[in-house]
Amino acid sequence: MKQQPARAMPASFSKLRLRLTATAAAMAADRRGVAAVEFGIFVLFLSLSLANVTDVAIYVYQRMQVENATQVAAQAALKSCATQLPATTKCSGLTTAIQNAVQSTSLGSRVALVSGSPMEGYYCVSSSNTLQYMSDVSSKPADCTAAGMPLLKPGDYIQIQTTFTFQSLFPRLSVAGAFPTPIVSSSLMRLG
Repeated sequence: MKQQPARAMPASFSKLRLRLTATAAAMAADRRGVAAVEFGIFVLFLSLSLANVTDVAIYVYQRMQVENATQVAAQAALKSCATQLPATTKCSGLTTAIQNAVQSTSLGSRVALVSGSPMEGYYCVSSSNTLQYMSDVSSKPADCTAAGMPLLKPGDYIQIQTTFTFQSLFPRLSVAGAFPTPIVSSSLMRLG
């Protein structure tokens, strides 16, 4: 077999190859615009972080406001009805006082009472030093024998429960979109 001689490249191809090589080398050495690309990547991560911080901060603030509204409502029940016990049956202004107190925070009427709230009953401190439910307000026990403390008298307690629906500003970008909602808060206050 006869070997064919290698073909010579045309001069124009050689010049094109040199020009492309020189252009590629120049592009690799050119650093203009690198800062803009790096800044764009940094802004993306900064925006995601900012969205998360904002949403989590709003959730924590609103949760604190719901808990505050619940505590204020329990205190309003005590202030309005401490002399008219049991309050749920003898205090005519109880519902109004609680409702006004629940809506007194910056969340306003978006905080609502849970259905069935307020609940009132008699509780005793048990022998293990915990609060134990004894009965509802229709039948007051004579003492705390059932809780293991016969020398104590049962106390009249009112329980307030509130609810608030949290809505994330950035539901698909933020971890706050996975937080439990609605926010539910409960407060137990001794009235007498």
